[in-house]
Amino acid sequence: MACGFRRCIARQLSKLLDLPPENLIKSISAVPISRKEEVADFQLSVDSLLGNNNDHSRPDVQVQATRLAEKLKCDTVVSEISTGQGTVNFKINRELLTKTVLQQVTKDGSKYGLNSELFSGLPQKKIVVEFSSPNVAKKFHVGHLRSTIIGNFIANLKEALGHQVTRINYLGDWGMQFGLLGTGFQLFGYEEKLQSNPLQHLFEVYVQVNKEAADNKNVAKSAHEFFQRLELGDMQALELWQKFRDLSIEEYVRIYKRLGVHFDEYSGESFYREKSREVLKLLDSKGLLQKTIKGTAIVDLSGNGDPSSICTVMRSDGTSLYATRDLAAAIDRMDKYNFDTMIYVTDKGQKKHFQQVFQMLQIMGYDWAERCQHVPFGVVQGMKTRRGEVTFLEDVLNEIRSRMLQNMASIKTTKEVENPQETAERVGLAALIIQDFKGVLLSDYQFSWDRIFQSRGDTGVFLQYTHARLHSLEETFGCGYLNDFNTACLQEPQSVSILQHLLRFDEVLYRSSQDLQPRHIVSYLLTLSHLAGMAHKTLHIKDSPPEVAGARLHLFRAVRSVLANGMKLLGITPVCRM
Repeated sequence: MACGFRRCIARQLSKLLDLPPENLIKSISAVPISRKEEVADFQLSVDSLLGNNNDHSRPDVQVQATRLAEKLKCDTVVSEISTGQGTVNFKINRELLTKTVLQQVTKDGSKYGLNSELFSGLPQKKIVVEFSSPNVAKKFHVGHLRSTIIGNFIANLKEALGHQVTRINYLGDWGMQFGLLGTGFQLFGYEEKLQSNPLQHLFEVYVQVNKEAADNKNVAKSAHEFFQRLELGDMQALELWQKFRDLSIEEYVRIYKRLGVHFDEYSGESFYREKSREVLKLLDSKGLLQKTIKGTAIVDLSGNGDPSSICTVMRSDGTSLYATRDLAAAIDRMDKYNFDTMIYVTDKGQKKHFQQVFQMLQIMGYDWAERCQHVPFGVVQGMKTRRGEVTFLEDVLNEIRSRMLQNMASIKTTKEVENPQETAERVGLAALIIQDFKGVLLSDYQFSWDRIFQSRGDTGVFLQYTHARLHSLEETFGCGYLNDFNTACLQEPQSVSILQHLLRFDEVLYRSSQDLQPRHIVSYLLTLSHLAGMAHKTLHIKDSPPEVAGARLHLFRAVRSVLANGMKLLGITPVCRM
């Protein structure tokens, strides 16, 4: 990919520099397009060849670049060689660039950008991604929504790169909240409400019993006893708990389907209540477990009593805690999946928790702890529906759909669509995902309904609109033009800019695969859409000679294909009409 051009340049450089081409490939990058001037297609960073030593006696980088450029020769692939700020620049033969890029997009289809030399020799790995992980009977809040879409993106990207990915939803289905819930349901629960709307009803019961427990010590005591019964395996308590869990998962599966998200395993803290005891025994046998005056069990990760490095692993009544269950889950997953990498996608508030879990695994003797990785994200502020604060993910999805339907109804250019509800939801989800993915994941951001639904500018609505418009071109002009094309018909600056941008797709995927940040792909797709929008105004198909029309249709079809590929990686379903 970058259609083999990078490799051609690397081969010529390797003879001069006496280095294997493989060592040079990642130093040769496609040049970002510029609206002001025509740029070269690739550049070699001389700095990266010389290494990062800051020795001031080394020859000036600019002098090195000039010397290297003088020794290089143009050939059938490279038509021009020049120098920039510490770089050697390469311009590819224009007709060869056009033909190769468009043929490659057609040939590779959904794999375009992934069959790149940047990914060659990439070992296939077993990767576990834990994401979403809502708490049964608690709010499916915006943090869980972010975890869901970010985790889905990471799993999609890893899968596209050929890794074996296991998607795990680790539910908060154990802990003191179930003591409260068990007691609360006995006091305020209704079977019919539970069956008809389980998440809503369990949430209402949970809120009510929390208020009661704050005022009434007997309710708090009863909740504590109910959780103890659960921990001891009381059949009646477990039966009620199982019902809450099953009904919640059923509801979650339905909602995730609307999001276009699936999981290979619905796990949960409850799976590890037995195994947590084994973890405590292991910590004890290694002399790591300490009892406090209050009767709780702790692990001192500093070894010198530093309060910030103390992790509580057992309550005074002997029941397990979140950290203990996470340790048990990690050990169990290693046994089950023998993973090369395990990624946890949660908000940044859990950063310290995961640092401590990974550290405890290390001191317990599990060297594979270094394969565990936490991908933290920031907080979303201001996401409210018209009815007030967001409680459930379904409220967000319904709000997206209704607002988008209103928008579509008010836009004159809206085409008749077969399923307006489904289209509105897909476009609305694209709007939500693009707003979320535009920045660094770790950053907090202010949510704005008005901003995400703008049809112009850098929004998901604009991406969907571009995809639908390009699809409409193909439908209107049919495939008669698409058998062959004349590369000489695509030499206008707008065409060349698009081709140069298509050339960079593999680099963008590579960057996202390195830091797991979707913003590189988002920025790339938005630029591609803007380029397509400008080209659409000047590169007309209607009333153009057949040869020109065919070449332009090829170009627009390649843009739509790459746009769709990128959107699907982000977790967006492209629409063909809107």
